Amino acid sequence: MEKLRLTRNIGIIAHIDAGKTTTTERMLFYSGKIHVPGEVDDGTTQMDWMPEEQERGITITSAATTFEWMSHTINLIDTPGHVDFTAEVERSLRVLDGAIGIFDGVSGVEAQSETVWRQADRYRVPRLAFINKMDRTGADFEHSVKSIEARLNARPVAVQIPIGKESGFVGAVDLITMKALRFDRGSLGADVAVEEVPADIAEEAQAAREIMIEQIIEYAKGPGTDGLFKLWDSGAPLDEASVRAALREGCLSMSLTPVLLGASVRNVGVQPLMDAVCHYLPSPLDVPPVQGTHPKTGKPVSFKHEPDGPLAALAFKTAVDKHGDLTYVRVYSGAIREGDVVFNSNKGKPERINRIWHLHANHRTKAEDLSAGQIGAAVGLKFTDTGDTLCTRKKPAILEKMRFPATVISMAVEPKSVAEKDKLADTLQKIAREDPTFEWRTVEETGQIVVSGMGELHLDVIKHRMLREFNVNANVGKPRVAYRETVTKASEGEGKFQKSFGQAGKNQYGHVVLVVAPIDSSEVKFENVVPKDVIPLRFAQAVEDSVKASAQSGPLMGYPLLSLSIRLAGGSHHHADSTEVAFAAAASMAFEEAMKKAEPTILEPMMRFDVYIPEEHMGDVINDLNSRKAQIEEIGEEAGTRVIRGKVPLSRMFGYTTDLRSLTRGRGSCTMEPFKYRPVPPEELKSMTGGG
Repeated sequence: MEKLRLTRNIGIIAHIDAGKTTTTERMLFYSGKIHVPGEVDDGTTQMDWMPEEQERGITITSAATTFEWMSHTINLIDTPGHVDFTAEVERSLRVLDGAIGIFDGVSGVEAQSETVWRQADRYRVPRLAFINKMDRTGADFEHSVKSIEARLNARPVAVQIPIGKESGFVGAVDLITMKALRFDRGSLGADVAVEEVPADIAEEAQAAREIMIEQIIEYAKGPGTDGLFKLWDSGAPLDEASVRAALREGCLSMSLTPVLLGASVRNVGVQPLMDAVCHYLPSPLDVPPVQGTHPKTGKPVSFKHEPDGPLAALAFKTAVDKHGDLTYVRVYSGAIREGDVVFNSNKGKPERINRIWHLHANHRTKAEDLSAGQIGAAVGLKFTDTGDTLCTRKKPAILEKMRFPATVISMAVEPKSVAEKDKLADTLQKIAREDPTFEWRTVEETGQIVVSGMGELHLDVIKHRMLREFNVNANVGKPRVAYRETVTKASEGEGKFQKSFGQAGKNQYGHVVLVVAPIDSSEVKFENVVPKDVIPLRFAQAVEDSVKASAQSGPLMGYPLLSLSIRLAGGSHHHADSTEVAFAAAASMAFEEAMKKAEPTILEPMMRFDVYIPEEHMGDVINDLNSRKAQIEEIGEEAGTRVIRGKVPLSRMFGYTTDLRSLTRGRGSCTMEPFKYRPVPPEELKSMTGGG
């Protein structure tokens, strides 16, 4: 239990180019994990190990590592910042206990910052904030802190203030110890000088400390805060331990967010951030027991973080490897050991653990086991996918799964020869196992293979992986919008399959009544409300498999269906003649009839955008956005730059970055993320379907 108390499972989350990987590299360097910190611009970082990452200078896949600091074991996951790879953030946050949100000292909160912050809110992950790039022209610590409060609905509490500004930035004042911290350039920041607060900012530092204490007392709740309040109210000196205890309570309860600062690329401010991870972020013992449901009864099941408890582990990522797929696992209770046979409660199948690894990016170290509170990888799991639970048969449970957004963009892929067809299919299956936001399907009418993803960059990375990493010879089409179909009203359909086959006249009988209806979520949900004596479970399963396959191709233009509820509402079976094949056929007939009456329509993806431009180009950019059917919701200002926010159909935004640069003489930039699918306007629907 002492080992658990000194464990931190954390992630680094941020907008693209805020400095996540650079900060991680410094953490590894100062902890002694690596001897030289890598640089993103040089393609030499340990955490961005894929060729695509090194060439593009961005993080594409989350990378895990472990290092020691202040007698603590820190398991860290560095996540991507680009919205196209948001699934990597989602599945990382699902298994982490704490996180560091990194923000650009000039821009403050940016578009993807909001997205990852909301993801962390959803999983109730306590956070620290780190204002990076304080050495840049235009960096403003106070503005960045205010943007966290305004745009993230958070309660930031600054525990440091900067020493110097922009190019003159050299360190920070720690408001808890009231000491100045300066970082030696000659040792790449490894040597930190602890000094008295400079006289010219002593008054400012004292005022900032008083604000910090007042905010902690106001926001945090608990014994530590009560003790701090009594000291403060009595006028007694506030000792360091009392302030830290109250600050920790506030951080763990998510009632406040401690804010630190630095410039990672200049090796300034990273060690105090590492200290803060140990001081304020939770250990596995500080988070509530993990919750799940019994796979058969649906009743709640919980697991405490106990190494000797019953096994509960979540598979949160799969990496295809030539030596066998790597399954990334977070263990919440119990332990998994090499040679163990565990139970996959989602699939209802046993799995054998062949090997266990500790991870450092793409490097591995053999481990004997993974126990409660640890993150690692297992080899040998044949049936386990992202989101599956590993447990025991004696205490089975299904832990909460991650939810991933629907794909918004597609492209056609065609093998250059018949011989390449199987290789292409095998490659696409491997990529789909790794990436839950990647989909592929074969269009029945044309035989064309269509792959779908989260954006142009996502598909471009997948294209290069197919051609280079997997050596597939294929022609790849241009990206296009990934439309979907749904229904606009509830309807019922009935299908009865009754035939005789062969000379012996073997009868086949299946009878199904389905109800389809629109729903708010982006899923296709199936529900069986028919008693098992009316339709036995094995036939109901055949119905579910059949309609979910049918839902891959909608009735209007063959796009996959979305936001749809399918309910098995009735039917009948024959004790001798009913077969799974007959029920699958009946289900297909019922589904087709119900869809015809449900007034189907086509959905298009809407994107949330932030456009950053100089004031003088406002008119031209707004006119251009209006011509693209954009819904402008807010026009603001950040660090002297105008910001236009709103929503727009993805179909209108292909090539927009190039057009924006032209309109603003290279000074404009834009970020976009998927918002939701919406029905195509009636006039466009008519033109798409030929007036049908």
